[in-house]
Amino acid sequence: MIRILLSSRLGDRKWTQADLARKTGIRPTTINELYHEMVDRVNLDHLDLICEALDCSLDELIVRVPNKTPRATRTINGSQKSKTDE
Repeated sequence: MIRILLSSRLGDRKWTQADLARKTGIRPTTINELYHEMVDRVNLDHLDLICEALDCSLDELIVRVPNKTPRATRTINGSQKSKTDE
């Protein structure tokens, strides 16, 4: 699962979502959706702007937490994985 740590990064700086929106020019609604991790897709330019504004690297903003159960259930040739493939 991908986690967006925007709330933590803003908290570290004591910035509001509105502060970040003003600094980056990103719509407040978009900032709010990122803040609450309610997005399926992220604009790469927005990530770049946010990292620049917060003076952080991408790995400080977005992290991958391993899933409890694997979701990739196909082999490289497209067939269904068997238990012995894992």
